[in-house]
Amino acid sequence: MELRRLGKSGLLVSAVGLGCNNFGGRIDLEATRKVVHRAIDLGITLLDTADIYGNKGGSETLMGEVLGARRKEIVLATKYAKPMDDAGRKRGASRRYIIEACEASLRRLKTDWIDLYQQHEPDPETPIEETLGALDDLVRQGKVRYIGCSNLPAWQVVEAQHVARAAGREPFISCQDEYSLVVRGLEKELMPAMERYGLGLLPYFPLASGLLTGKYKRNAAMPAGARLTNTPRLADTYMTEANWTIVERLEAFCAERGRTMLELAFSWLLARPTVTSVIAGATRPEQLEQNVKAAEWRLSAEELKTIDEITRKA
Repeated sequence: MELRRLGKSGLLVSAVGLGCNNFGGRIDLEATRKVVHRAIDLGITLLDTADIYGNKGGSETLMGEVLGARRKEIVLATKYAKPMDDAGRKRGASRRYIIEACEASLRRLKTDWIDLYQQHEPDPETPIEETLGALDDLVRQGKVRYIGCSNLPAWQVVEAQHVARAAGREPFISCQDEYSLVVRGLEKELMPAMERYGLGLLPYFPLASGLLTGKYKRNAAMPAGARLTNTPRLADTYMTEANWTIVERLEAFCAERGRTMLELAFSWLLARPTVTSVIAGATRPEQLEQNVKAAEWRLSAEELKTIDEITRKA
């Protein structure tokens, strides 16, 4: 497994990461154990979760149960900020809540430190100075190694980097955002900002919730039990006429080269600027094996140009 430096930091992570949002929700303890240990055996070092995953705490709890001594072999990433209660008190990026959320995650994960602690969404009510101050304290205390952000607009990422520099605070080293062959909006503002300030990109939903797996076909019956079959909201988002056209052209591109859509989705992302590790979830060990193999295709400059022509939307 290829290891890559996350942004300009000293943190090395595997080119393929494991998204842990299925743990404690779609799969139970024993299934989680199988997926986690197979991931580590395959050389996947980046395991990415969040306090909210698994029905608010379930993913972290199961990971705390299954990692054991192998905790030291991985880069453990988690997140805070999304609502963890119905009253709306346990959320956001205030100093009080960040400290509380970090302690809760450490307990569930049964670890003394978090390698990458990420703000999961913007908090318009808290000044970024307060947020960075609290995160800087956690780093100095040894409870957090590095900090990152997720789903923040480009202007807010830039503001955070300026504030960190001016105040001598620990800066964000990464952004985790949706990015795929059919979702390329961040290329307009966020990606140039990340390049300028040396942040690494951790793209999630690399397969567009399954649209890029090749198992869905236009005007055909939806596969039973699949994510887009069971989630109409996601189906409406991804199964647009424009996306169907892109997918069909990409399938032809892959067929000409004896490749799969899965290989294309991973390999294209890993060839993009700022992308460090592609985060993909899994419910079975076999999926991990497919993901690792998919990342091995090295696209040529001419192939990248063709893909760009196919996927860029008007």
